Amino acid sequence: MTDTKKTGVRGPGRTTRTDWLTAAMDTLVSEGVDQVKVLTLAQKLDCPRSSFYWYFKNRSELLDALLETWAATNTKAIIAASRQPAQTINFAVAKLYSAWVVGNEFDMQLDFAVRDWARRSGTVRRALDLNDAQRIEALTEMFLRHGFDEQEADVRARIIYFTQIGYDALDQRESWDIRRTRAAMYLYCMTGQTPTEAETEATIDMP
Repeated sequence: MTDTKKTGVRGPGRTTRTDWLTAAMDTLVSEGVDQVKVLTLAQKLDCPRSSFYWYFKNRSELLDALLETWAATNTKAIIAASRQPAQTINFAVAKLYSAWVVGNEFDMQLDFAVRDWARRSGTVRRALDLNDAQRIEALTEMFLRHGFDEQEADVRARIIYFTQIGYDALDQRESWDIRRTRAAMYLYCMTGQTPTEAETEATIDMP
């Protein structure tokens, strides 16, 4: 029997499926979906192009995996953050922003890369619309749990979601000092409830 590890004639070699996905993800973010090509990724991984086909049937399957990974990270992060236990809606929003803005769960650059990709693909556009809807639904449920009626919960969820996406798109870089001066008003505008000092501190003193 031939030792495939020694000869390199058969088998995936030294790369893994995760290696290919990571390289594809990095390329998607830095160069756009048009550069997510098997040959380009093989060159970046310094491996034979043939090793790709041990993990994916073709480029389309890789792109599908990228979308699945994006949804499993970014959308999951927002949904999980919105479901954290909180005594008040202001504390709930503070925890949401802690995970969304400061934590490592949500990849903003990946989200923008997928949004750019969606401009060129109807399939990706539909996936993006579905994930946006799931995120907004999760934020709506967060408000509902804190006693808001359905219509107000829906609108406030959209305000939070669209504001943060737009904030990130504009690449606003508030210093923590500026954020501190605006934190209480941000919370009030998002929830309609005047925050306590503790709720304000929870918003600006993120991990």
